[in-house]
Amino acid sequence: MADGAKRLPAKKATQPLVIPRSAAEEQRLKLERLMRNPEKQVLILEKPKDWAPRPPPEFVRDVMGSSAGAGSGEFHVYRHLRRREYMREEFMEKQAGQQRLEDEFQTKLDSNRKVAEEKTEKRRKKRAGFFCPARRKNATGEAPTMEKPIDLGWDFPVTGWRNPPIDLMSFYL
Repeated sequence: MADGAKRLPAKKATQPLVIPRSAAEEQRLKLERLMRNPEKQVLILEKPKDWAPRPPPEFVRDVMGSSAGAGSGEFHVYRHLRRREYMREEFMEKQAGQQRLEDEFQTKLDSNRKVAEEKTEKRRKKRAGFFCPARRKNATGEAPTMEKPIDLGWDFPVTGWRNPPIDLMSFYL
């Protein structure tokens, strides 16, 4: 090229038009387009806020009376105010219902947690030998040894927690 000739900008490579036939294919195409330039920022939208009605006005300037001289346009103003007030009341009732359900759920969750802790404590005591005199610690704080027989007032000596004095195999034979 000569020095005086202008350079034409390089054209972008045109991509073939692809019409997605399913939602999965559409998602795949969007991902491919995003991954062409990984450094580009991606806009992630936030969750929209819950709708809340406007609070009622603190001071109403044009109070409607029950006079017979109201014009035909006043009815539409009244209808709009009434509809807005009904929507506000419905919203407050819905919020109160959701709060009541949330409170019931929390009380049920607390009661379930309390029952589970009681069961856990009972099992912990059982594992520690609270209910079995053979496994209780003596006055010195030591657990009894399983080699020595422990006298519990039964007709056979207890030699250990897992070693019963009766031969179980002879019982089944």
